[in-house]
Amino acid sequence: MKLQLLPSTFEKDGSASLKQHLASFVIDDCVALDAGSLAMSATPLQRKNIRDVVLTHAHLDHIAGLPLFVDDLFATLESPIRVHGQQEVIESLENHIFNWEIYPRFSELTNENGSVLEYHKFSIGETLAIKHLKFRSVSVNHKVPTVGFIIKDEASTIAFTSDTSKMSEFWNEVNNEKSLDAILIECAFPNGLANLAGISHHLTPKALEQELTKLRHGCPIYVINVKPMYRDSVADEISGLEIPNLSILEVGKIYEW
Repeated sequence: MKLQLLPSTFEKDGSASLKQHLASFVIDDCVALDAGSLAMSATPLQRKNIRDVVLTHAHLDHIAGLPLFVDDLFATLESPIRVHGQQEVIESLENHIFNWEIYPRFSELTNENGSVLEYHKFSIGETLAIKHLKFRSVSVNHKVPTVGFIIKDEASTIAFTSDTSKMSEFWNEVNNEKSLDAILIECAFPNGLANLAGISHHLTPKALEQELTKLRHGCPIYVINVKPMYRDSVADEISGLEIPNLSILEVGKIYEW
């Protein structure tokens, strides 16, 4: 399994910044997990292959690129973009994004080949078979309906929290796995903004350290979804934890398990 965090924010020289505003992860160049920067940063191969977009929740930084991705491909699609999400996420998209006022309701439109956008609803605990991958949705703890996933192919298993605060069910599911190749877990705010993190249901490095005591696997741990304005502070505080297998996921890098 290969995974890449697509870039969304760039430095003056055009290189990807460490301080990323949007979240979009591509697995094996053919399935998108969240769509924050999907339209802006997917490679030509990824644009050609991706017809399944799995959404963790409906916050803007996780969906911003979805309307433009469908729009870019509209005329050439031979099969629809399939958006996988909880009922609440799909309702948010239809009511607040694809509502004709903000952007076209693509679920009502067709090209010469047929539909261009389809919704596939799932519930917490359900396993989605998408391409050669299996996504088992797991409850996490965010301000809006949000899921994490345990993602598998024939050779590897990874866990992905998306945005979250303190969790219990997620760790139970993860620890029940026979093996785990990696875990991707959020850490949005520095310790000095613990109150804001609590109100908005995010983690700080201190809270992350407490959460990781619940993990029973010795796999690599990658931090994701760091708020860009606090990236330097969060990175310093994570380094200060001195957890050997803990690091921040690098934008653009292809990870393979």
